[in-house]
Amino acid sequence: MRAVLAVVALAAGCATACSTTVAGSPVPAHFGDEALIARYFSEFGKSAEEGAAAQRDFLRKTQHPDYTDRLCDLQGAIITVDPTMATLRQDPDWSPEAGRKPRGSVYVVAVSLTITKDGKVLGDQIGSERVVVLDGAVYGFMPCFREN
Repeated sequence: MRAVLAVVALAAGCATACSTTVAGSPVPAHFGDEALIARYFSEFGKSAEEGAAAQRDFLRKTQHPDYTDRLCDLQGAIITVDPTMATLRQDPDWSPEAGRKPRGSVYVVAVSLTITKDGKVLGDQIGSERVVVLDGAVYGFMPCFREN
């Protein structure tokens, strides 16, 4: 009987202590932006299927116009991205490391990505990706590999 009470007390404590309230309220996507963003990720995926050169061209073409000075060499690597569109939300306060906010409506979405080169997986990651809708087009921020 004591064991049952201990489990019930632990579950009740965890239900209150293990939950977190996040300040603020969700901001819905602008009408049509979600479809534009879904198409961006679809095209991102198609560029990965076409190879490193096609993906490099796609990422350069869709680089946010305020950040064209931040293009990186992916050294032949290919990035596949699987967004969880149900997590898409606006992120109006975000800015890249440089601190200046990009023009347009900034969105964040949870993604799972895989980096491959020469058919070998270099890494898998789950994280957040920012995209911006500006003048009816979706722009991203070209990823750069970090030197360790």
